[in-house]
Parts: sequence; structure tokens; C-alpha cells
Amino acid sequence: MADEDFQKLTQAGLNLIQQALSIFDRDLRLAVSNRQYRIMFDLPEELTRPGTSFAETIRFLVLRGEYGPVADPEAAVRFRVDQARAFVPHYMERLRANGRTIAVEGSPLPQGGWVTVYTDITAIKRQEALLRTRSEELSEQVIAHAERLALTNRELAASNAALEEAKRELTEIEARTRLVTEMTPAHIAHVDRRRVYTFSNRRLSEVMPGSRSDIVGRPMHECHGPVAAAQILPAIDRALAGEALVFEITHAPSGRRIRIALTPDTAPDGTVIGTYILSTDVTAEAQARAALAHTAKRELAAQLTSGLAHDFANLLTIILGLQGRLERVPGLPPEAADLAAATLAAARRGGTLLDRIASISGPRELRPQPVAVDRLLADLAAMTRPTLPETVALDLSVGDTGGPVLIEGGSLQDALLNLVLNARDAIGGRAGTIRLSARALRDTWLELVVEDTGPGFSATALDRALDPFYTEKGGEGSGLGLSMVYDFVKLSGGTVRLENRDAADGEGGHGARVTLRLPLRRPGPAAVPGLVLLVEDREEIRTEVREMLRAMGHAVIEAGSAAEALDLADLPELDTVLSDIHLAGGMTGVDLVRRLADRPDGPRLRLMTSLPPGDALRAAAPCPVLGKPFTAAELAAFLAAPDQGPAP
Repeated sequence: MADEDFQKLTQAGLNLIQQALSIFDRDLRLAVSNRQYRIMFDLPEELTRPGTSFAETIRFLVLRGEYGPVADPEAAVRFRVDQARAFVPHYMERLRANGRTIAVEGSPLPQGGWVTVYTDITAIKRQEALLRTRSEELSEQVIAHAERLALTNRELAASNAALEEAKRELTEIEARTRLVTEMTPAHIAHVDRRRVYTFSNRRLSEVMPGSRSDIVGRPMHECHGPVAAAQILPAIDRALAGEALVFEITHAPSGRRIRIALTPDTAPDGTVIGTYILSTDVTAEAQARAALAHTAKRELAAQLTSGLAHDFANLLTIILGLQGRLERVPGLPPEAADLAAATLAAARRGGTLLDRIASISGPRELRPQPVAVDRLLADLAAMTRPTLPETVALDLSVGDTGGPVLIEGGSLQDALLNLVLNARDAIGGRAGTIRLSARALRDTWLELVVEDTGPGFSATALDRALDPFYTEKGGEGSGLGLSMVYDFVKLSGGTVRLENRDAADGEGGHGARVTLRLPLRRPGPAAVPGLVLLVEDREEIRTEVREMLRAMGHAVIEAGSAAEALDLADLPELDTVLSDIHLAGGMTGVDLVRRLADRPDGPRLRLMTSLPPGDALRAAAPCPVLGKPFTAAELAAFLAAPDQGPAP
């Protein structure tokens, strides 16, 4: 039904009511009235139109004598306008100047303004007067009480109507508030001074898996378990003492990072009667913070070591040259030749160390792609078993990881291989077992554990094993293996924990345990096949990438320069532009995507390059960048990823 038809229907219904009705808004302007309102007070039509001022209507009635003789009409108008602005529920009976009696019942509206119903009760009053004069059996006191009771009942009815409307409004507000809190992706709650929940939006078990959901009326220690309660309750006590605070905990059962904000609930006299609680899952944020902080540390380490590494490399070059010349001296004694050969070997080992330092401290770009964890570990076991002595067994245990995981599979396999070989060296010539296990920790972490039956970590190793160059293998090790594992895990936003089995699980015996936790991220849907414009000036590379794209189902058109690509970029069905950064001609791939980015509803833009992550031109890219070389799986994951700006 149209709004105009609805208004006509409503007005027609109001006009059929035998009582007069008027509704004035918060500004005391007429919003609605019916025909009986104009007839009862004999009002001119202009005073019954919406928007008419209440003061104008009262002034008209005062000047006409509706309220009897008035000494100061303007004062009378102001008095009644001030009464109306108070918006107080009221009921009264008034004798009009024309001799008729009306009952006036007014109620304020929740939105502001008020509604008034006027009832002509002249006949009722006449009957009461007739009853008074003709009934000799009823005393004056009974009649007076009856009249007062009738008046009181009418006033109570008006008040009850106002209360019912207020109750309805409060019920709607409460329902809306409950709906909003339950839709919020956080746990909102209130506890009293006894640390008992008095309100909850029933999100606790979603934010902290394993916790109860029906917590209202229950003490906090019953709802969270002993470990989480021990982390939270001291802060609750501080909030109950009047301190507002925000803190974070790691929820042990789920491994999630939870941020908790506490706001004291203070009574009007200043007494703290409880505290409000807002708990939010910030696991993804914490993982990103950890990865960003580790990246900043790597950049600082790169700055500190680059100069030293450069000078050290020059020294090694000189040493290698001098020792090479010494080794070629005719008639060199055998002892001196052995010393020269040893010096050359040491210098070459120094060069290898420089390469490893560069891989740890220099810029690095992760390339996560969908990985089947069970297959990756099976391949690792097949590759590792031939390197183990016959007396050392490798046990593999893979739980349900819920399907492929988005991770850099090559780096993970390298890290686990490093840990397995370390475990082999720790067991030594004895018989033993290396256990490799993986599982999904709820929907937050991929947990991988490597443990052995060797002697375990020494106290010093537990403190320093992740430090660069720390080793307990003497001259056999570089001390960079675990550091490289730590570097990969931290860049991924994960954690590394070292412990000994006898201290960790109470099973008895000895052995080391290394636990890696990596963010459990699921791959998104594969990119929908479309038309891809491939821009690459080297034909052999263009051919390889073209075949990768076609194998994914994409249709491919090719360009050898940015200028040629601009001519093809207007094709209506073009879905994606994939360009190298370095191109023949005056324009780079960065220039190309900047030109195309200004076009409305243009294609998705992607760049590829062999430049290192720290290169200035690569850093200037306004869209995601894929480093060369890459595999078909890495390219597919890159194209399927959402647009998130330039890669680091």
C-alpha cells in the first residue's frame, strides 16, 4: 500500500471516532488530529492542519473565552504552553464556556510530544447531578467519595496507559540491545563483586573454545577452567578495586590470543558493584604482529651485519688468494702444504657461514601455497629414513588437519628435516626413536612436534639453542640450523618451544621435544579461469608462464612491452594483467599497472620479478608482486589471493 493511501485510510478511521483526538510533536506542532477535534472546539480549518503551533491554537481558544475571563491572555497562553512542554501524563475534567463538560486525557509519547483524547461527558455529569438531587437515600459523603473514586480511576487508567507504553518501549530497547550484543563477534559480559556472571551474550565458548556457554549465575572459575581463571581473575580483582584495564592472554586449551577489556561498574555513590567484560579473539592480529616484529628484527640485523659481512668477505677473498698462491709455491714442505690446505678449507667454511647469515638476516619473502600436510610429512619421511642409522627408527603420526593448509611447504620441510637430523645426532650411536607428529589445534594452529629418545637438551641449550652460532656439536655444527627454523616460524607468525620429554609430559625417560606452531590458514577458492594478459619481454620466460596459466584453464594473450600491453588492455573480457617489472622500452611494469589502475572497472593487476624484496623499484609496486622463480602452484595461489596491496 502506498504511503498516501495509508494516510488516507488512517485519517478516515480517526474521523469515525466519536472522541476528539490530537497529537502534537516534541516541538508542540500539530502532527495528527481528527474531524471531531475541529467540531468539538469549533476550530477554523487552518488550526487543524499539520504543523500548526500549539501556542496559536491556545491563543485562539483563550481569546474566544474557552477558559473563561482572562486578565492577561498572553500569560495564560504561556502558562498552558509551559504545562504542555512538561509532557506529564494527566487527566482532568473541564467545564467549557458553552456549558458542556469535557474529560481531557493526555499521555507523553516515547518519541517526544504527546497525544490527547477529549471526551464530551456532559450527559454523564447531568446523570450524576440528577442522582445527587433525586436520591435521598445516598448521603452527600457517599456521592462525593464515588465522584472522587471515579476521577481517581480515570487518572489511574491514564497513568497505566502511559506505563504500558513505556514498558513496551523498554522491552523493544532491551530486545534490540540483546540482538546487537549477540551479533557482536566478541564476548560481552558483566560480573558482580562475588565474581559471578550476571549477564552474557552467550559468545564465551566461541571466543574461548572449551568454556561454558550457560554462565549467567555461575562463578567465573567454574566457567573458564583453572588455567584460564588463573590468568583472568587477578585482573578482575583489580577492576573490582576500580581500575579500568586492557590485557591479553593466551588461552591454553585453544592456543588463541584473547584481548580482554575490563570497565568497573560504579554505583552513583562511587561504590564499585561489578565490572563489564569485553573479550575479543585477536589471534590473527597477534600472529601478524609477531611476523612484523620479526621482520623488523631481521631488517635491523641485516643493516648491522651487511657492512661487517662485506668487509669479512673481502678479507676471505684475500686469504683465499694468498693461501692459493702459497699452496702453489714450488718445493713447499708437506707440513706447510697441509696448513695451507686447512686454511683454505676454513676460509671456504667462512664463506658458507656468510651465505647462511645472509639467508637469516637479509630480506625474505614467504610464498605460502596450499599444502597437504600428510603428503608433505610422508615425503619427508621417505627422504629422511635413508640418512638414519639402522638402530634409529622414525615414527610418523599425522592427525586430521582438515584438508590443505596455506603454508610455505619447502621451508617447512627444510625446518623439519633440520630437526630430525639434529635428533639423529643427539641419539648418536645408540638405539632410539624419532617421532614426528602433526595435528590441527582447533581452528587456530597447525602444531608439529619432533621428539627423540636421546639425552635431551642441557639447561644451557634450553636457553640458548635458538641463538645464532650456538652449537653443542663442536666444530661439526655451524649453530645456524635451529636459528633458521626459528626464523621461518616467526616470519610465518608462529611459535617455537623447546623442552625435554621427562619435564614436559611426566612419562619418564629422556629426550628432547621441539614444538612448532604455525597459523592454521586455509587456502581460498582457486582463481576462476579468465582471460590473462601476460607481459614479459623474454620469450623463453613468457613461454613457461603461458603454459602454467593455460594448465590452470586461463586463456592467455601476450605482450612483449608495456606499450603493446596498453593497446591490448581495453579488451572487454580481460580479467587479469600479469606483468614483469623489468620490460624492454621506456616503461616498467610498475609504470604499466599505475596507468591501468586509473581505469574504472579495470582488470586485476599483478606483477612478477626477479628483483630481491628490498629493491626500491619492487617496493614501489602498487599491487601484489610474485618473486621469480616460482612454481605453478605458487603462481596459482598468487592469482587466487585477494587484492591486498603490494607484497612486502
